Amino acid sequence: MTKIIESQIIDAEERLKQAMLASDVSVLDKLLAPEIIITNHFGQLMSKDDDLGAHKSGLIKIQELTPSERQIQIQGEVAIVSVRMQIVGTYDGNPANGDFRFTRVWAISGSGTYHIIAAHIGMVS
Repeated sequence: MTKIIESQIIDAEERLKQAMLASDVSVLDKLLAPEIIITNHFGQLMSKDDDLGAHKSGLIKIQELTPSERQIQIQGEVAIVSVRMQIVGTYDGNPANGDFRFTRVWAISGSGTYHIIAAHIGMVS
């Protein structure tokens, strides 16, 4: 069962990456739980609406996402993913490039698919 869940999470992580690159709000809406708790790299809390709004408005534009150092830990039907990500993009028209580490908690949604219920983003120095 663990290998099946891990495979589903790897697939969900790839869908998330592609949706972030395309600012595909429809896919992001499905991958982010309504009650998601997001802590950004400034330590600020964000909601799902905050994240989707930044993509929808064009405030955030991501040209490249290069993942490395991914670890996946399965706990029952919950998965915790830690991944280092090189990002090339802009925020509010200004360069927003950097080396970040994302921690995401994936859980089963009411529709039986995995969605993110918590996320934390930190800068790697």
